Amino acid sequence: MNSKKNEQELSLKLFVVLNRAVQSIESHAIQDIKSHGLNLTEFSVLELLFHKGEQPIQKIGQKVLLASSSITYVVDKLEKKNYIRRRACPSDRRVTYAGITEEGKQLMEEIFPKHSEAMNDIMGGLTAEEKEHLIEQIKKLGLYAQSL
Repeated sequence: MNSKKNEQELSLKLFVVLNRAVQSIESHAIQDIKSHGLNLTEFSVLELLFHKGEQPIQKIGQKVLLASSSITYVVDKLEKKNYIRRRACPSDRRVTYAGITEEGKQLMEEIFPKHSEAMNDIMGGLTAEEKEHLIEQIKKLGLYAQSL
């Protein structure tokens, strides 16, 4: 009984500690992204298209964890800034692709290395070995939680 209560307390404490860490890390990451003139969702969409190439707009929302109503708004904003372009799928009229423009590529080529460096600084409290171990542990925890 006592060890079960202790394990429950540890689980609650882990939840709080993980959340606080994520909030702090995310806050610094958002600050870095804003310094480049983008918000987090704009950066996430651009980063996906920059690294993975053209994507169906519906899939972008799933990959960057955005509601389908929000993804249209973000794509519109990025299109107005000339960072991405839409292209209708020739074989399925219901599908529209988004791809990064040359201007969007140039922006990401300039800011992504800076962002990567900022993320390395933010995560600087851990050694490479600690990061690898933590990645394994958090993946294990996430996969278990997903399976419930």
